[in-house]
Amino acid sequence: MKKELRKAIIAGNWKMNKTPVKTKTLIAELIPLVKEVASQNSGSACEVVICVPFTSLATAVEAVYGSSIKVGAQNVHFEASGAFTGEISAPMLKEIGVEYVIIGHSERRQYFGETDETVNKRTKAALTAGLIPIVCVGELLWEREADITEEVVSRQIKLAFAGISSSDAAKVVIAYEPVWAIGTGKTATAEQAQDACKLIRDRLTALYGKSVADSITVQYGGSMNAVNAAELVAKEDVDGGLIGGASLKAEDFTEIIKAASDGQ
Repeated sequence: MKKELRKAIIAGNWKMNKTPVKTKTLIAELIPLVKEVASQNSGSACEVVICVPFTSLATAVEAVYGSSIKVGAQNVHFEASGAFTGEISAPMLKEIGVEYVIIGHSERRQYFGETDETVNKRTKAALTAGLIPIVCVGELLWEREADITEEVVSRQIKLAFAGISSSDAAKVVIAYEPVWAIGTGKTATAEQAQDACKLIRDRLTALYGKSVADSITVQYGGSMNAVNAAELVAKEDVDGGLIGGASLKAEDFTEIIKAASDGQ
């Protein structure tokens, strides 16, 4: 990480877990733990985000009030309103106090038809509404084995940012998530994570210049946990993590937050 250039962010992706009641309970456990970490790392603590299911968003926003924890959604539609049964728009999220939104997660791509084009449209919609997009990119196992990770990730970055100005690009967070390491227990080595995150920053440099690229937070999102977090965030271009299962346990999530807060 390079905290002098960009923000370190640990975001929990709760996926399809936790009812509103259980959400409130977990947040109550998290708040004092996160506060303690922040007090021990004055000026260098990382930003903490919890991305909860739609049904728990209002509960989460109310529960984190007065704390430093931010709330994010796990998806957003690209239109502000309309005949899109079951969808949620960016203005709807903004109005209830949501600040972040995950876009293009591999599970959305795999199960729900998300494409590079819709990722771009959702990212623009989020930015227009004043939300901070966490845009996910990453390769499948066969793509890594075919040695085309660079081509896949480069294409995803270029298409995700198509038509987005440099000032808006600087507001986006990117999560590199090797699909083969999500929910599998497999984790990219720290060196693999660094290589991919540097590749992303190099592509951003080509699109927007070094100063903008250096300001953008690039997270690692493949089975980061309490054991491997410190090694991962010690890498220069890994600016935190998008955390799945470990974010559902207050103590494990806090250990990851601590690793990112302690790191430089």
